[in-house]
Formats: sequence, structure tokens, C-alpha cells
Amino acid sequence: MTTSNISVDISPVGGNGTGPAAAVPAPATRNTCPACGSHYREDEMVANLRVCAHCGHHFPVAARERVVQLADDGTWDEVARGLRSADPLGFVDSRPYPERLADAERRGGMQDAMIVGRAAIEGRPVVLAVMDFAFLGGSMGSVVGEKFVRAAHLAVVEERPLVAVSSSGGARMQEGVLALMQMAKTVAAVDELREAGRPFVSVMAHPTTGGVAASFAALGDVIVAEPGALLSFSGPRVVQQTTREELPEDFGLAESNLRFGHVDLIVPRAELRETVARLVALLSGGEPFRRHVEAAPEGAVRRAWGAVRRGFSRLHPPDADG
Repeated sequence: MTTSNISVDISPVGGNGTGPAAAVPAPATRNTCPACGSHYREDEMVANLRVCAHCGHHFPVAARERVVQLADDGTWDEVARGLRSADPLGFVDSRPYPERLADAERRGGMQDAMIVGRAAIEGRPVVLAVMDFAFLGGSMGSVVGEKFVRAAHLAVVEERPLVAVSSSGGARMQEGVLALMQMAKTVAAVDELREAGRPFVSVMAHPTTGGVAASFAALGDVIVAEPGALLSFSGPRVVQQTTREELPEDFGLAESNLRFGHVDLIVPRAELRETVARLVALLSGGEPFRRHVEAAPEGAVRRAWGAVRRGFSRLHPPDADG
């Protein structure tokens, strides 16, 4: 996927960059890099796949934007779109659960924290399941579990690989034991995939924690992580408070998980689409993956070869004898 040049506004607010106003930092926005403080316009963020052009920090990506980043144009066909969470426990904390669901749907346009459907990645048919952390922290309730199971079943029936992109805080507390049951339910769906010989590629984005990290996200035939993603059952603060021990700086991060063999690859977002396509091709057998390259016109090839020959002749002129 090609990206355009990214311009970054890091100028101070007010003044012309000199005097007292130069010391006033620009206000932070959702497109301000938390690592280096660079500011971006929304169109720049989209063009650069929501990765900071200065330091490489990976911003969160909404589920539907992730589909655009991964799937070939015009191939996305969403399934199980009408599933919505009920409130069997009548759960109320500071707000009723149905009110939280309605607010999350209004903010992000998602019915729940996962979307699933058919797609193609670099021409390879797949079933794609993508989570959205913006919907109640990407928590896994009954709908998320059911959508993943349906995606796995679709992959088996249509003989497609399953690609899942996870980003979750874990099980949804508002659904209690029903949410915890989704861990066993999704693991059973992965077993169904394996019995049918269908490949499963799991992509873990920041953060993937709790019940999702302890269930289907950790069971891919190949597990891919984005750089710097937090991938652990519990966050470092909770672990440190529980164990009362100092933790490594990279505790729970993708780099630490790779070192201990919990993930297979760490792939920058700009390379994720091609990497997933290669993995799908390798795991599915058949034709190997080859990136599509537009063939140069015949005349252009002839002119280029002529330029090479002329350059070689200047470097190695023929002898006087010919």
C-alpha cells in the first residue's frame, strides 16, 4: 500500500516561533503523538496508517479503518451485522448497561466491539474478524464471542483462512459469567478450524489483554504483533502491585513476548497487509504469494536497457583494434 508524504506541524502556538509565545506548546489532540509530541492532520494520519512519521508510534485504529487498511478494495462483505448485546443480568454500575451500549454505538457507529466478514487480502480470499477498542474497551461479551464463532464457522464452510485482529481489555464485566464463557466458546471455535485444516492468523494490536489474550488471540497458527503493543493477561501496574517486585521496562510489550516465544512476528503496520497475505499463502498451500507489480511498457524496457549499455560503453571503451 502506497503512502503519501506526511507533513508534520510542530510549530508553537502563537507568534512566529520567537519570543515568549515560542515556549507555549501546541495543544494536544487525538492526533498528537504521545511519544514525541508531533501533531498531524486527520488526512495525514489516514495516509500514514495512523503511525507517527517521526518516531514510529502506532496510534489506535478503528475496526472499519483497519478493514480498509487490510482488505482489497470492494471485497469486504460484512456478516452477522445485526447481533446486539442484551442485558440478561440487569447490570447497573454508575450507569445502566444498556445506556453504556447505546452511548458506545452512538460515538463510534459500531453495534459491538467486533466486526466480521468475507474479504480478500492481496487477492487471497479470507474471513476477517476485527476488534475495536473504542467500543467499551474492546471488551468481549456474548456478541463478540458469537461473532468470532460465526467467523470461524464461515471459514470452515467456505474453506477460507481466518484472520483476526485483536484489541481488547478482556471480558466484559457487565455480562458477568456469560462474558467469561466466551473464552471457552472461542477456543472451541479455533479447535473447529484446526480439525478442518483451515489456517488461522492472529494479529494482536495494542492492547490485547485479559480474556481475549487468554483465549482465541493466543491460539493462531501464526501470531503477529504490532510494535510496542501491550500483550498480557494483566497490565504491569496490577502485576507490580500484586507481586511487589520491580518489572522490566518492556514487561508485557510485544518485544518482550517475542523474546519469550509468545508471539512469532512483530510487524510494523505499513508491512502488515503484505505479511498477512504471505502467511495466508504459506499456510494455505498452493501458489506462493508474489506482490503484484505493474509491467513496464515494452518501449520503456528497451530504452532502459539501451541506457545501461551506453553507460557500460563509457566505462569500458572498446580497444583501438575494435
